[in-house]
Amino acid sequence: MKNPESQQLIVAGVGIELLRKRVRNVNFRIYPPDGRVRVSAPLRMGEREIRRAVEAKLDWILRQRTRIAEQPRPPAMRLESGELHLVDGRRCRLEVVDLPGVSRAELLPGDVLRLQVPPETDAAGRLRVLEGWYRQRFTDRLPQLLARWEAVVGRRARDCRVRRMRTLWGSCSTGTGRIRLNLELARRSVRCQEYVLVHELTHLHERGHTRRFYALMDRFLPDWRERKRELEQHPLWRYHDESGVSAL
Repeated sequence: MKNPESQQLIVAGVGIELLRKRVRNVNFRIYPPDGRVRVSAPLRMGEREIRRAVEAKLDWILRQRTRIAEQPRPPAMRLESGELHLVDGRRCRLEVVDLPGVSRAELLPGDVLRLQVPPETDAAGRLRVLEGWYRQRFTDRLPQLLARWEAVVGRRARDCRVRRMRTLWGSCSTGTGRIRLNLELARRSVRCQEYVLVHELTHLHERGHTRRFYALMDRFLPDWRERKRELEQHPLWRYHDESGVSAL
């Protein structure tokens, strides 16, 4: 569903969704899986100036769309026994057990992810149980991660929570000090979780992705580029049912 306040533009043959917001600069986002382009621009910036800004970034936009188009599409998951699911970056075999009583998930020796649900539970119900397990597992780890990396970065988050996010690995509100981390990170390695957390904490020093920001990242987490590549190695997990696709 498109934002009711958005405007559609065509620049050099590329469709652009334009949103006017309380921002200082023109910001660009390219969304998988189809390379949709969204531009956020200051409220009072004229359309001609916005078009010039898009044209100046056109080569970058086209490169990003090509990169997204070339990414392998992950297999659709139906939450059935035998599927492979990532847990802390490891591939674990899902074992669905139909038993009356309390629904739960647990990680067993041998990288077996056991999902216990009542016999009548459909795929959507299994998803809710598994997602809740991932969320709790990641949330329980956050205090330890924050204690370690806030000390390194020298900034403290006022609040840090796990959320389902469609396009971002994390976000930071520099005005409030609130950090949000993508639930998908619960499936990735601790190294990847740390990279995103440090990235967002660093925004409490520097709001934008400036040279200073990346210099600070180099100081706080010297191997952040390697961790970023690891994070992007696996595409987002997908779940299929008759109503469509839902990402964890």
